[in-house]
Amino acid sequence: MVNWENCAAVERKPGKISGAWAFTGTRVPVYALFENLESGATVKEFLEWFPDVEEWQVVAVLRHEVDYLRQPM
Repeated sequence: MVNWENCAAVERKPGKISGAWAFTGTRVPVYALFENLESGATVKEFLEWFPDVEEWQVVAVLRHEVDYLRQPM
């Protein structure tokens, strides 16, 4: 499981969207990015649909995920 605690682009607050990881300063859950990408959306479309999320945040989340996947088991 990815540890999001050291990714500055996201935050988790118990009373905010049921404690799900969200893009910092928004109510947009991180999983929304991956669900939209899985459905065929582009990053550009995601950013248009969720204007509170900044491009640097999406890039940071994707890089964080890639770094996790590169770790040896």
